[in-house]
Amino acid sequence: MNQEFIGAINELEKERGIQPEILFDAIEVALITAFKKNFDSNENVRVSMDRETGDIHVYAQRKVVEEVMDPDLEISLEDAKEISKKYELDDLVEREVTPRNFGRIAAQTAKQVVIQRIREAERDATFNQYLGKEGDIVNGIVTTLDKRGLVVELGKTEALLLTQEIIPGEKFRVGERVKAYITKVEKSLKGPQVFISRTHPGLVKRLFELEVPEIYEGIIEIVSVAREAGLRTKMAVMTKLENIDPVGSCVGQKGTRVQNIINELKGEKIDIIEWSPDTAQYIASALNPAEVLAVDVNEEEKTAKVVVPDNQLSLAIGKEGQNARLAARLTGFKIDIKSETQIKNEILEI
Repeated sequence: MNQEFIGAINELEKERGIQPEILFDAIEVALITAFKKNFDSNENVRVSMDRETGDIHVYAQRKVVEEVMDPDLEISLEDAKEISKKYELDDLVEREVTPRNFGRIAAQTAKQVVIQRIREAERDATFNQYLGKEGDIVNGIVTTLDKRGLVVELGKTEALLLTQEIIPGEKFRVGERVKAYITKVEKSLKGPQVFISRTHPGLVKRLFELEVPEIYEGIIEIVSVAREAGLRTKMAVMTKLENIDPVGSCVGQKGTRVQNIINELKGEKIDIIEWSPDTAQYIASALNPAEVLAVDVNEEEKTAKVVVPDNQLSLAIGKEGQNARLAARLTGFKIDIKSETQIKNEILEI
Protein backbone atom coordinates (compact mmCIF):
# COMPACT_ATOMS: atom_id res chain seq x y z
CA MET A 1 0.00 0.00 0.00
CA ASN A 2 1.30 3.51 -0.68
CA GLN A 3 0.67 7.04 0.53
CA GLU A 4 -1.27 7.84 -2.66
CA PHE A 5 -3.83 5.22 -1.67
CA ILE A 6 -3.96 6.62 1.88
CA GLY A 7 -4.54 10.07 0.42
CA ALA A 8 -7.40 8.72 -1.69
CA ILE A 9 -9.01 7.21 1.41
CA ASN A 10 -8.80 10.52 3.23
CA GLU A 11 -10.22 12.31 0.18
CA LEU A 12 -13.31 10.11 0.31
CA GLU A 13 -14.35 11.86 3.51
CA LYS A 14 -14.69 15.13 1.61
CA GLU A 15 -16.30 13.65 -1.49
CA ARG A 16 -18.56 10.95 -0.01
CA GLY A 17 -18.65 11.65 3.71
CA ILE A 18 -17.02 8.27 4.46
CA GLN A 19 -14.91 8.40 7.63
CA PRO A 20 -11.32 7.18 6.94
CA GLU A 21 -11.20 5.25 10.22
CA ILE A 22 -14.27 3.23 9.16
CA LEU A 23 -12.47 2.29 5.94
CA PHE A 24 -9.22 1.43 7.73
CA ASP A 25 -11.06 -0.81 10.20
CA ALA A 26 -12.97 -2.52 7.37
CA ILE A 27 -9.76 -3.08 5.39
CA GLU A 28 -8.03 -4.64 8.41
CA VAL A 29 -10.94 -7.03 8.96
CA ALA A 30 -10.95 -7.99 5.27
CA LEU A 31 -7.17 -8.55 5.31
CA ILE A 32 -7.53 -11.07 8.13
CA THR A 33 -9.82 -13.15 5.91
CA ALA A 34 -7.52 -12.68 2.91
CA PHE A 35 -4.48 -13.80 4.91
CA LYS A 36 -6.14 -16.96 6.21
CA LYS A 37 -7.51 -17.82 2.77
CA ASN A 38 -4.33 -17.23 0.77
CA PHE A 39 -1.85 -18.68 3.25
CA ASP A 40 -3.98 -21.52 4.60
CA SER A 41 -3.59 -20.33 8.18
CA ASN A 42 -5.56 -21.52 11.18
CA GLU A 43 -3.96 -18.99 13.50
CA ASN A 44 -5.74 -16.10 15.13
CA VAL A 45 -4.25 -13.02 13.52
CA ARG A 46 -4.42 -9.28 13.87
CA VAL A 47 -3.75 -6.96 10.96
CA SER A 48 -2.47 -3.46 11.53
CA MET A 49 -2.45 -0.82 8.80
CA ASP A 50 -0.45 2.36 9.35
CA ARG A 51 -2.82 5.32 8.85
CA GLU A 52 -0.07 7.54 7.41
CA THR A 53 2.21 5.28 5.37
CA GLY A 54 -0.15 2.43 4.48
CA ASP A 55 2.32 -0.17 5.75
CA ILE A 56 0.61 -3.43 6.69
CA HIS A 57 1.69 -5.91 9.37
CA VAL A 58 0.17 -9.25 10.28
CA TYR A 59 0.52 -10.61 13.80
CA ALA A 60 -0.31 -14.13 14.92
CA GLN A 61 -1.96 -14.21 18.35
CA ARG A 62 -1.73 -17.04 20.86
CA LYS A 63 -3.46 -17.17 24.21
CA VAL A 64 -1.41 -17.87 27.35
CA VAL A 65 -2.69 -21.09 28.99
CA GLU A 66 -1.56 -23.61 31.58
CA GLU A 67 -1.85 -26.58 29.22
CA VAL A 68 -1.51 -26.16 25.45
CA MET A 69 -4.16 -28.04 23.45
CA ASP A 70 -3.69 -26.25 20.10
CA PRO A 71 -0.21 -24.81 19.44
CA ASP A 72 -1.57 -22.61 16.63
CA LEU A 73 -3.85 -20.81 19.05
CA GLU A 74 -2.22 -21.25 22.47
CA ILE A 75 1.13 -20.89 24.23
CA SER A 76 2.14 -22.14 27.67
CA LEU A 77 2.80 -19.67 30.46
CA GLU A 78 6.37 -20.97 30.72
CA ASP A 79 7.10 -20.30 27.03
CA ALA A 80 5.37 -16.91 27.21
CA LYS A 81 7.56 -15.90 30.20
CA GLU A 82 10.64 -16.66 28.11
CA ILE A 83 9.46 -14.06 25.61
CA SER A 84 8.57 -11.50 28.29
CA LYS A 85 8.21 -11.68 32.04
CA LYS A 86 5.10 -9.47 31.81
CA TYR A 87 2.85 -12.20 30.36
CA GLU A 88 0.18 -13.79 32.58
CA LEU A 89 -2.52 -16.39 31.98
CA ASP A 90 -5.15 -15.36 29.37
CA ASP A 91 -2.86 -12.71 27.86
CA LEU A 92 -2.27 -12.67 24.10
CA VAL A 93 1.23 -13.18 22.78
CA GLU A 94 1.85 -11.71 19.33
CA ARG A 95 4.51 -12.42 16.73
CA GLU A 96 4.74 -10.85 13.30
CA VAL A 97 3.95 -13.24 10.44
CA THR A 98 3.60 -10.77 7.55
CA PRO A 99 4.33 -12.69 4.30
CA ARG A 100 6.80 -11.10 1.88
CA ASN A 101 4.31 -11.21 -1.00
CA PHE A 102 1.34 -10.01 1.05
CA GLY A 103 1.47 -6.50 -0.43
CA ARG A 104 -0.21 -7.40 -3.71
CA ILE A 105 -3.01 -9.31 -1.99
CA ALA A 106 -3.43 -6.51 0.54
CA ALA A 107 -3.69 -3.85 -2.16
CA GLN A 108 -6.32 -5.81 -4.10
CA THR A 109 -8.32 -6.54 -0.95
CA ALA A 110 -8.17 -2.92 0.22
CA LYS A 111 -9.42 -1.65 -3.13
CA GLN A 112 -12.34 -4.11 -3.06
CA VAL A 113 -13.27 -2.93 0.44
CA VAL A 114 -13.12 0.72 -0.57
CA ILE A 115 -15.24 0.12 -3.69
CA GLN A 116 -17.81 -1.81 -1.63
CA ARG A 117 -17.97 0.94 1.00
CA ILE A 118 -18.38 3.60 -1.68
CA ARG A 119 -21.32 1.65 -3.12
CA GLU A 120 -22.84 1.29 0.34
CA ALA A 121 -22.38 5.00 0.99
CA GLU A 122 -24.06 5.84 -2.33
CA ARG A 123 -26.97 3.53 -1.52
CA ASP A 124 -27.31 5.08 1.94
CA ALA A 125 -27.19 8.59 0.50
CA THR A 126 -29.83 7.73 -2.09
CA PHE A 127 -31.97 6.05 0.58
CA ASN A 128 -31.79 9.12 2.82
CA GLN A 129 -32.52 11.39 -0.14
CA TYR A 130 -35.74 9.58 -1.05
CA LEU A 131 -36.70 8.81 2.56
CA GLY A 132 -37.16 12.55 2.98
CA LYS A 133 -39.33 12.64 -0.13
CA GLU A 134 -42.09 10.30 1.07
CA GLY A 135 -45.30 12.10 0.22
CA ASP A 136 -43.75 14.01 -2.69
CA ILE A 137 -44.31 13.76 -6.43
CA VAL A 138 -41.57 12.37 -8.66
CA ASN A 139 -41.12 12.16 -12.42
CA GLY A 140 -39.53 9.10 -13.93
CA ILE A 141 -39.16 7.02 -17.06
CA VAL A 142 -40.67 3.56 -17.43
CA THR A 143 -37.88 1.02 -17.99
CA THR A 144 -39.57 -2.33 -17.36
CA LEU A 145 -43.07 -3.80 -17.59
CA ASP A 146 -43.87 -7.00 -15.72
CA LYS A 147 -46.67 -8.77 -13.84
CA ARG A 148 -46.01 -6.78 -10.67
CA GLY A 149 -46.31 -3.45 -12.44
CA LEU A 150 -43.75 -0.95 -13.71
CA VAL A 151 -40.13 -0.23 -12.89
CA VAL A 152 -39.56 3.51 -13.15
CA GLU A 153 -36.11 5.10 -13.35
CA LEU A 154 -35.76 8.13 -11.08
CA GLY A 155 -32.12 8.92 -11.81
CA LYS A 156 -29.78 7.25 -9.31
CA THR A 157 -32.38 4.70 -8.28
CA GLU A 158 -35.50 2.92 -9.48
CA ALA A 159 -39.06 2.99 -8.20
CA LEU A 160 -41.73 0.31 -8.30
CA LEU A 161 -45.22 1.22 -9.46
CA LEU A 162 -47.26 -1.84 -8.54
CA THR A 163 -50.25 -2.84 -10.67
CA GLN A 164 -52.71 -1.95 -7.90
CA GLU A 165 -51.18 1.54 -7.72
CA ILE A 166 -51.85 2.26 -11.39
CA ILE A 167 -55.07 4.10 -12.28
CA PRO A 168 -57.53 1.54 -13.72
CA GLY A 169 -57.34 1.58 -17.49
CA GLU A 170 -53.94 3.29 -17.64
CA LYS A 171 -51.40 1.82 -20.04
CA PHE A 172 -47.70 2.68 -20.15
CA ARG A 173 -44.89 1.93 -22.59
CA VAL A 174 -41.17 1.56 -21.97
CA GLY A 175 -39.56 4.98 -22.34
CA GLU A 176 -42.74 6.84 -21.38
CA ARG A 177 -42.57 9.46 -18.63
CA VAL A 178 -44.72 8.95 -15.55
CA LYS A 179 -45.61 11.22 -12.64
CA ALA A 180 -46.36 9.52 -9.33
CA TYR A 181 -46.55 9.90 -5.56
CA ILE A 182 -43.91 8.38 -3.25
CA THR A 183 -45.67 6.21 -0.68
CA LYS A 184 -42.78 4.34 0.93
CA VAL A 185 -38.99 4.01 0.88
CA GLU A 186 -37.29 0.83 2.12
CA LYS A 187 -33.73 -0.51 2.28
CA SER A 188 -32.92 -3.64 0.30
CA LEU A 189 -29.81 -5.62 -0.64
CA LYS A 190 -29.79 -3.90 -4.03
CA GLY A 191 -30.15 -0.45 -2.51
CA PRO A 192 -33.12 1.76 -1.67
CA GLN A 193 -36.50 0.53 -2.89
CA VAL A 194 -38.90 3.36 -3.67
CA PHE A 195 -42.61 2.59 -3.96
CA ILE A 196 -44.79 5.01 -5.92
CA SER A 197 -48.50 5.35 -6.61
CA ARG A 198 -50.85 6.88 -9.15
CA THR A 199 -53.96 6.03 -7.09
CA HIS A 200 -53.07 7.61 -3.74
CA PRO A 201 -55.19 10.64 -2.71
CA GLY A 202 -51.93 12.42 -1.95
CA LEU A 203 -51.17 12.55 -5.67
CA VAL A 204 -54.19 14.79 -6.24
CA LYS A 205 -53.14 17.05 -3.38
CA ARG A 206 -49.59 17.41 -4.71
CA LEU A 207 -50.82 18.04 -8.25
CA PHE A 208 -52.96 20.92 -7.02
CA GLU A 209 -50.00 22.32 -5.08
CA LEU A 210 -48.02 22.36 -8.33
CA GLU A 211 -50.87 23.80 -10.39
CA VAL A 212 -52.33 26.35 -7.96
CA PRO A 213 -49.82 28.92 -6.60
CA GLU A 214 -52.23 29.93 -3.83
CA ILE A 215 -52.07 26.38 -2.42
CA TYR A 216 -48.28 26.17 -2.70
CA GLU A 217 -47.95 29.55 -0.95
CA GLY A 218 -50.32 28.50 1.85
CA ILE A 219 -53.05 31.03 0.99
CA ILE A 220 -55.44 28.17 0.27
CA GLU A 221 -55.39 24.99 2.33
CA ILE A 222 -56.48 21.55 1.18
CA VAL A 223 -58.43 20.21 4.16
CA SER A 224 -59.37 16.78 2.91
CA VAL A 225 -59.24 14.56 -0.18
CA ALA A 226 -61.36 11.48 -0.91
CA ARG A 227 -60.59 9.54 -4.04
CA GLU A 228 -61.64 6.55 -6.12
CA ALA A 229 -58.80 6.53 -8.62
CA GLY A 230 -59.79 6.75 -12.25
CA LEU A 231 -63.38 7.60 -11.40
CA ARG A 232 -63.85 10.53 -9.06
CA THR A 233 -62.20 12.69 -6.42
CA LYS A 234 -63.74 15.07 -3.92
CA MET A 235 -61.53 17.75 -2.39
CA ALA A 236 -62.35 20.27 0.33
CA VAL A 237 -60.45 23.56 0.43
CA MET A 238 -60.48 26.68 2.61
CA THR A 239 -58.82 30.05 3.05
CA LYS A 240 -58.67 32.61 5.86
CA LEU A 241 -58.65 35.51 3.42
CA GLU A 242 -62.09 36.96 2.63
CA ASN A 243 -61.11 38.27 -0.80
CA ILE A 244 -60.00 34.84 -2.04
CA ASP A 245 -62.36 32.29 -3.59
CA PRO A 246 -60.69 28.96 -2.75
CA VAL A 247 -62.83 26.88 -5.10
CA GLY A 248 -62.53 29.34 -7.99
CA SER A 249 -58.76 29.55 -7.54
CA CYS A 250 -58.47 25.77 -7.77
CA VAL A 251 -60.72 25.57 -10.81
CA GLY A 252 -58.86 28.39 -12.55
CA GLN A 253 -59.94 30.71 -15.33
CA LYS A 254 -62.26 28.79 -17.65
CA GLY A 255 -61.40 25.68 -15.63
CA THR A 256 -57.83 25.50 -16.94
CA ARG A 257 -56.17 24.59 -13.62
CA VAL A 258 -58.43 21.73 -12.70
CA GLN A 259 -58.53 20.55 -16.31
CA ASN A 260 -54.75 20.15 -16.34
CA ILE A 261 -55.02 17.85 -13.35
CA ILE A 262 -57.94 15.94 -14.84
CA ASN A 263 -55.81 15.37 -17.95
CA GLU A 264 -52.92 14.10 -15.82
CA LEU A 265 -55.32 11.68 -14.11
CA LYS A 266 -56.68 10.42 -17.44
CA GLY A 267 -60.10 12.06 -17.20
CA GLU A 268 -60.85 11.42 -13.52
CA LYS A 269 -63.71 13.70 -12.34
CA ILE A 270 -62.82 16.18 -9.61
CA ASP A 271 -65.36 17.89 -7.33
CA ILE A 272 -63.94 20.84 -5.39
CA ILE A 273 -65.95 22.17 -2.47
CA GLU A 274 -65.35 24.81 0.17
CA TRP A 275 -64.76 23.47 3.67
CA SER A 276 -67.03 24.94 6.35
CA PRO A 277 -66.73 24.95 10.15
CA ASP A 278 -70.48 24.31 10.11
CA THR A 279 -70.57 20.51 9.86
CA ALA A 280 -74.08 20.45 8.38
CA GLN A 281 -73.07 22.89 5.67
CA TYR A 282 -69.85 20.96 5.02
CA ILE A 283 -71.73 17.68 4.58
CA ALA A 284 -74.30 19.34 2.30
CA SER A 285 -71.51 20.73 0.13
CA ALA A 286 -69.74 17.35 0.09
CA LEU A 287 -72.83 15.81 -1.53
CA ASN A 288 -72.59 18.15 -4.53
CA PRO A 289 -73.89 18.16 -7.22
CA ALA A 290 -77.03 17.02 -5.37
CA GLU A 291 -79.33 19.58 -3.73
CA VAL A 292 -79.68 19.07 0.04
CA LEU A 293 -82.75 20.20 2.02
CA ALA A 294 -81.67 19.39 5.56
CA VAL A 295 -78.81 17.85 7.55
CA ASP A 296 -79.16 16.52 11.10
CA VAL A 297 -75.70 16.00 12.61
CA ASN A 298 -74.68 13.89 15.61
CA GLU A 299 -71.18 15.13 16.39
CA GLU A 300 -70.49 12.55 19.11
CA GLU A 301 -71.36 9.55 16.97
CA LYS A 302 -69.96 11.18 13.81
CA THR A 303 -73.21 10.48 11.92
CA ALA A 304 -75.49 12.63 9.80
CA LYS A 305 -79.02 12.24 8.45
CA VAL A 306 -79.54 14.04 5.17
CA VAL A 307 -82.82 14.88 3.43
CA VAL A 308 -82.88 15.55 -0.32
CA PRO A 309 -85.70 16.19 -2.85
CA ASP A 310 -87.18 13.04 -4.34
CA ASN A 311 -85.63 13.75 -7.74
CA GLN A 312 -82.20 14.25 -6.16
CA LEU A 313 -81.93 10.98 -4.23
CA SER A 314 -80.14 8.97 -6.91
CA LEU A 315 -77.84 11.92 -7.62
CA ALA A 316 -76.97 12.32 -3.94
CA ILE A 317 -76.20 8.63 -3.57
CA GLY A 318 -74.44 8.43 -6.91
CA LYS A 319 -73.73 5.51 -9.18
CA GLU A 320 -73.18 2.43 -7.02
CA GLY A 321 -73.19 4.75 -3.99
CA GLN A 322 -70.05 6.57 -5.07
CA ASN A 323 -71.13 10.16 -4.32
CA ALA A 324 -72.32 9.32 -0.81
CA ARG A 325 -69.27 7.15 -0.14
CA LEU A 326 -66.80 9.86 -1.16
CA ALA A 327 -68.70 12.50 0.82
CA ALA A 328 -68.48 10.29 3.91
CA ARG A 329 -64.72 9.82 3.47
CA LEU A 330 -64.23 13.51 2.84
CA THR A 331 -66.08 14.66 5.94
CA GLY A 332 -65.38 11.74 8.27
CA PHE A 333 -69.10 11.28 8.96
CA LYS A 334 -71.36 8.30 8.30
CA ILE A 335 -74.11 9.73 6.10
CA ASP A 336 -77.66 8.39 5.84
CA ILE A 337 -79.47 9.93 2.83
CA LYS A 338 -83.24 9.86 2.45
CA SER A 339 -85.75 11.57 0.16
CA GLU A 340 -88.57 13.88 1.31
CA THR A 341 -91.15 11.17 0.61
CA GLN A 342 -89.22 8.60 2.66
CA ILE A 343 -89.09 10.99 5.61
CA LYS A 344 -92.82 11.76 5.35
CA ASN A 345 -93.65 8.06 5.26
CA GLU A 346 -91.53 7.43 8.34
CA ILE A 347 -93.38 10.21 10.17
CA LEU A 348 -96.78 8.82 9.15
CA GLU A 349 -95.79 5.36 10.39
CA ILE A 350 -95.08 6.80 13.81
